[in-house]
Amino acid sequence: MRYLYSALFYLLVPVLLVRMLLRSRRAPAYRQRLAERFGVFSCPRQVTEGKVIWVHAVSVGETLAAAPLIEQLLARWPEHRLVVTTTTPTGSERVQALFGDRVFHVYLPWDIPGAVSRFLRKVRPELLVVMETELWPNMLHYSHRQGCHIVLANARLSARSARGYARFSKLTSGMLNSLGSVACQASADGERLLALGLPAERLHITGSIKFDIDLDEHLQDQARSLRLALQNRPVLLASSTHQGEEELILDAFSIVRERVPGLLCLLVPRHPERFESVYQLCLSRGLRTARRSAAEEVSAEHQVLLGDTMGELRLLSGAADVCVIGGSFIEHGGQNVLEAAAWGVPVISGPHMFNFSEITTMLLEAGGMIQLQGAAELGPALEQLLVDEARREAMGAAAAAVVAANRGALHRLLGLIANEMADA
Repeated sequence: MRYLYSALFYLLVPVLLVRMLLRSRRAPAYRQRLAERFGVFSCPRQVTEGKVIWVHAVSVGETLAAAPLIEQLLARWPEHRLVVTTTTPTGSERVQALFGDRVFHVYLPWDIPGAVSRFLRKVRPELLVVMETELWPNMLHYSHRQGCHIVLANARLSARSARGYARFSKLTSGMLNSLGSVACQASADGERLLALGLPAERLHITGSIKFDIDLDEHLQDQARSLRLALQNRPVLLASSTHQGEEELILDAFSIVRERVPGLLCLLVPRHPERFESVYQLCLSRGLRTARRSAAEEVSAEHQVLLGDTMGELRLLSGAADVCVIGGSFIEHGGQNVLEAAAWGVPVISGPHMFNFSEITTMLLEAGGMIQLQGAAELGPALEQLLVDEARREAMGAAAAAVVAANRGALHRLLGLIANEMADA
């Protein structure tokens, strides 16, 4: 089955190249460093001649989730060089901004045998840590064949994704049997992986490392300064929005701000290539909009602050009174709710949170989150929260308590990694 998969992937390479070039019209970084997608890159001697731990994180969200883990790996195994791969340019930018030359970064090669083999011949990792469920048949097959120990970290698998993997049961079973340990976010995710062929002794329910959020003193000072710069106005944060959601949120915002004097919408699109189009959308609606990237001062006349920067969502969440979660009003499956919850900010989502189902259930049961059935409910829900300070505080405290109660997944994950490293 893997041979057929590989043959099909080779045939798709021209399509992938065209797709990269099309995406590069909005984000030029997509047409840069294309050779790395084929496993062609220059590698420092510390990597080619030393011991290597390889961490793969797809994009920005996974990179930020992996950041505390990478810091721990650097501290605990200083004799190893860390190689960090991403798939997207935004993930690449985050890795380089967070770690600089403390790690070696390169794009993950496309999952064709030649590209993967070239990558592994240069890097020769002892351990591969794959964040969440970024499973690629050739990446796992050739890494395992080379003797690399593999840990699937912070694993999650929605029912919908499980049905997709089940259609290719032989290929999926082969991938899962390449894994040495799986650190799963929740029991439901683990049950789905077992049903797909993961050996039971390799499954560990460790919780989500996204609960291990560090709101250090410096970050708290920055959030207080941002609140002051926003003149302590009530702030509605629209977090990691996707195409089609900004219109829904701005519709609700326009209604609610008539009841909530001074309300500011802090609008943060998920993908940087959409920053400009979202800015133009705001202007087309007659909303005076400041851009975070331009360090524009937000005056009392501004209605919107566009969060068109990367890596600042945790800080921006600390300036919010209420947070609306993007990716949940379309069938994307939602985005991470914990950045806001950790600050004690009440959260509102749409109906589609299947990528974070366990976390959503926890927050709903604790009373720290509201899940709506559709966009029509958003305006009334926002108005009720923004005019009721006592309810906001109670919801925020409940959300923060859920985060506090579920910390510790990173410690458990590091224990699994230590066991794998001892056997390497």
